[in-house]
Amino acid sequence: MLTVLRIKNLAIIDELEVELGSGLNVITGETGAGKSILIGALGLVLGAKGRAELVRTGAKQAEVEALFELGDDDEARARLAEAGIEIDGELVIRRVLASTGRTRAYVNGTLTTAGQLEELARGLVDISSQHEHQTLVDPATHLGFLDAFGQLEAGREAVLAAHRDLKAADDALGRSRDAVTERGEREDFLRFQIREIEELDPAPGEDEALAAERARLMHAEKLVAASAGAEMALYSSDDAICSTLNRLSRAVRDGAALDPTLAPHADALDAALVQLEDVAHELGAYAEDVRVDPARLAEVEERTHRLRRLTRKHGGDVEGVLARRDEMRAELEELERVEEAVERLEKARAKALETATREARALSKKRRKIADGLGEAIGAELATLGMGEAKIEVHVEPLAERRGELAVDGARLSETGIDHVEFLIAPNRGEAPRPLRKIASGGELSRALLAVKRVLAGVGRAALYVFDEVDAGVGGAVAEVIGRKLGEVAAHHQVICVTHLAQIAVYADRHYRVVKRPKKGRTESSIDRLDEAERLEELARMVGGLEVTKSTRKAAEEMLHVARAAR
Repeated sequence: MLTVLRIKNLAIIDELEVELGSGLNVITGETGAGKSILIGALGLVLGAKGRAELVRTGAKQAEVEALFELGDDDEARARLAEAGIEIDGELVIRRVLASTGRTRAYVNGTLTTAGQLEELARGLVDISSQHEHQTLVDPATHLGFLDAFGQLEAGREAVLAAHRDLKAADDALGRSRDAVTERGEREDFLRFQIREIEELDPAPGEDEALAAERARLMHAEKLVAASAGAEMALYSSDDAICSTLNRLSRAVRDGAALDPTLAPHADALDAALVQLEDVAHELGAYAEDVRVDPARLAEVEERTHRLRRLTRKHGGDVEGVLARRDEMRAELEELERVEEAVERLEKARAKALETATREARALSKKRRKIADGLGEAIGAELATLGMGEAKIEVHVEPLAERRGELAVDGARLSETGIDHVEFLIAPNRGEAPRPLRKIASGGELSRALLAVKRVLAGVGRAALYVFDEVDAGVGGAVAEVIGRKLGEVAAHHQVICVTHLAQIAVYADRHYRVVKRPKKGRTESSIDRLDEAERLEELARMVGGLEVTKSTRKAAEEMLHVARAAR
């Protein structure tokens, strides 16, 4: 629902802000006062093309801003979320039009292109006029309206599920068939990779062990000198540390015989002697074990090089290489069974196609059965709107096939079935039916769309319907019928109607008047919501022209009374 529309420096509008509500919002005023500028401004926030001449003379830019309450419009919420735009139930769209002709658009403060804006705002508003955003004249919406009219939601859900299952089965079968085609080359590749790993046969942790061994081999002479020298200094030489420590230990032990307090020190020296002797023996064994072996060093470096090449190719370490080997073995086994998988998937696809065909045919049959009923219902509405000669046809035709896409009975199978639906209208007897979007008369188009919306009241997704020129070329009883039907549509949707006829305006839940006034040597428009007394005066003006008399006021009062009784 549109709650606020703010306009600045657009055409003859200096600055205005209008708050709208649910139900039927009627906008009236003298010809040229700027009523249709409001509709054009709304078109701008929905993505319509901006023109430099719309900017008010002397201003650098024009601005239009609209505040929508999304309510339970899950589709709009999903589109905004997908675009990364945060929402909390309200949507603010701002369009800035520079005097140079360039425009900028903002959706909840996020800068957006005009194309993105049009997509994000799709479905929020349905404008019926000679201008833009006529969602009901877009054939892409007609199938949804036909299904809603016939209450075919269950059938659509069944087709959607069947299409999803068939698409998944078709994709899986395609992948398996590709695998069969590429199997030989893939098998050769996998066997080569596996053989390369198995020939080297790395062990877990081997890369770290080789690195340690390589370091010992490269520095063998230094390691032998260090360990053997330390062993001699500790144990083997004549003046070895262990010999000296042994003499000191015996001397302190002798002293302990005279003074027991020396015993702990003698024990400490004995313990140190044991530790040093152990270290000396280990160093000696290490020195004997380390060998200067250029041949072994070459072997280690060669294997290290081969391991590094494998880890770069298959994983960051030996464990990664071994894991990749296991994965390739599993894939090779799967490839060897791929023909069995193709046979299994072909059966699954055939079953899914059978289900999708059955559901799509059933839904298509129901659509064709109710199409005439929808056309007749819309035609009956048109007759009450002064278009008794008009004929509506609801065409249900097979969706054109597309190469590479799913098909049923020679028609493309989409998520909504195998049908293309379009509303056609012949406004006058003897004329061939034409698509709604090709009707030239704005008044005829608005009335045709009003008839469609009246039949589908409570069905359409758009939260706001806007009617401009719905009263073109009508008057009297037909105008009263139009007003009553607008009120009926407004029971399910927010409606804005620009009208010149009091017979329509009397059905408003809120009545606004656009006034054009001179100000500081210029002309500007403003809009006011009318209270009860002001509304009566405006209706009287619409009935009698510029001069409001007692009789025109009385006529306006009677029209209001009749309208309220009818509602």
